[in-house]
Formats: sequence, C-alpha cells, structure tokens
Amino acid sequence: MRPLVVAALILLLIACTAGGQSAELENYLERLARPLGFDAPPVENLKRPLPPRAESLHISLPGSKLDGLDFLRLRGCALQQTIARRNSSLGRVAPPSQRLLLELAFLRDAPACIETLRSDGRDELAELIQETATLKKSQLPALVFNATLGNREYRDFWRATAIPEDYPVNTSSLAITALEQITADAIRWMSGDFEADDIAFELALSEVAKGDGGELLAALSRQAAYLNAGNELIAKSIAQGPLCTTHTLGPAAPIVRTVVNKFFIQEIQARAASINQRHYALIEPVSELELLLSQTLPDDYERWRVYRETTLADGTQSTKDHVAQLQALLGICYAEFATKA
Repeated sequence: MRPLVVAALILLLIACTAGGQSAELENYLERLARPLGFDAPPVENLKRPLPPRAESLHISLPGSKLDGLDFLRLRGCALQQTIARRNSSLGRVAPPSQRLLLELAFLRDAPACIETLRSDGRDELAELIQETATLKKSQLPALVFNATLGNREYRDFWRATAIPEDYPVNTSSLAITALEQITADAIRWMSGDFEADDIAFELALSEVAKGDGGELLAALSRQAAYLNAGNELIAKSIAQGPLCTTHTLGPAAPIVRTVVNKFFIQEIQARAASINQRHYALIEPVSELELLLSQTLPDDYERWRVYRETTLADGTQSTKDHVAQLQALLGICYAEFATKA
C-alpha cells in the first residue's frame, strides 16, 4: 500500500501547487460568480491568429541580365565570386535569407567592380553592372521582407506549441536581442550600408524562431477571454441592482471586495503587468521593421498584422476594462473603488 500512498500524496501536492495564468483566471472567475449569485459563464476555445505560410507571402522578383552572364568576364572584380555563387545551382535555389545576403554582397562589391571595368575600357559591361545594382537596390525592401517577416522563422516566432503556465516568467532576452539586431541591420541596409555578417544574421533568425510571440498572443487572448467573462457577470449583477446603497452595505459586497483584492489585484493584475512589459519588448522591433517595409508588405501579411495587433490590444486593454467594471460594481460600496474625478 505504501507506493499507492506516496503516489496519492504526490498528486495532492501537484494539485495544491498547480498555478499559472489559466488557474488564476479560472479561480477568479469562479470566486467572483458565487457571491454575485450566477454561474461562471463558459470561456470559449481561444483562437490565436497565425501568420500565413511563408510560401504564400514570398514576393517574386524578376531576374537581371546578369543571371546568364559568364562570371569569367568579371576578372579583376571581387564581384566575380558573388555572381558565380548567385548563378550556381545552389544559388538559384537559395533560401530567402541567403538570397538577401548574396544581393547585399553584390551591392557591396558593385561600385569597385564598375570602376575597374571602366578603367579597363569595358564600359558596356560596367553599364550592365550599374543597371543591375540599381535594380537590386529597388528590390531590397522585398528581399528584406522575404528573408525576415515573410520567412519561416518569423512565422515560428508567432506559433505557440506549448504555453508555459508561468508565462512570462523565465522568458529569455535572446529573441528580443535578435529582433533588435535584425531590425537595426535592415534599417542600415535600406539606408545604403550593405555590410552584413552572414553568420550573425542566420543565428539571429534562428533565435527569432525560438521566441515567444505565440505565447504572448495566447496569454493575452486568454486574459481577455476570462476578464470579458467576468465583465458579463458584473453587468448581470448591476442590471439586478446595486450591491450597496449610500447607507447600506450589501452582504455580497465584502466577499466580492476580498475576491477582487486577493485574486484579481494580487495575482491577475500582477501577471498582466509582466505580460505587458514582455509585449512591448517583443513587439517594438517587429513593428519598427514592419514600418520600414510598409510599402512592400503583401495584403495577406497586412491583414494578419491588423488581426494580431487587434488581439494584442484587446488583451492589454482587458484589465483596464475590468477595472472600470469593478468600479461600477463596488464604487458606491468602497472608496478605493470609486472612480476618481
């Protein structure tokens, strides 16, 4: 019998120590419902927006006259090796990140090559390189989009497979650093500085893929869903009449006050503050990059961006809306809930 007793004690301990955002929200909703005299309304399955597949977002770009050029004609140019790599069988099927890096290398090496060709009297070839450089500069916003916002790593960033109940505790700063680095690089490239650290860029993309954008969406969606359900309870209670009058404290009022102070203010609001901090840290570099590429964003991406921002805004606003509802419910009962003029 001893192993069974030990197993039972372990399960009891887990049950007693289980927590996290879901448990806090469910517990608060149930405790709020009881003194108000209603059943807690069901919270529907939470929907989290996911970006379109990277393949559907990819922006197709026309090639240049250099695509079929014999790279041996560029003797004396560092650009020769870049074009050789770009026109190779591997270069033609390079993923978006590698394609961007190859085109940045072209733009970086093109001016010196043009000067070399002209000094050798090969003006026609120099003009071809110049035309191609102009084309690639115009394509740079789309190239950056394909390699970043439209790539699989950014889609993975917004995908949540397992959502830690203690989120955002123990989140890493690596994804934020990577997002900031990529955004800073993109701003620099779009400004005409084409230097790139290929390895650092690929590593940053891999860190973005491991980031917690999806967890953030899930946490804010869940918060909004439960607090909106709480608002429904409060609206029903207010419709039946106030908990208190100017001279009389209703019997439910002190219970509701305790529930709100202990389970909403101390638990849910405290976690919401941490989630909001994480939200602003994660979304700022992403939004900056989206603004930089705003003229290039495909319609499908723009629709997803609006949906995402609405979801995030609803989540961050949900605590403020719930506080307003609590003030309407308890403001006449207790001074700390009265609306400040």
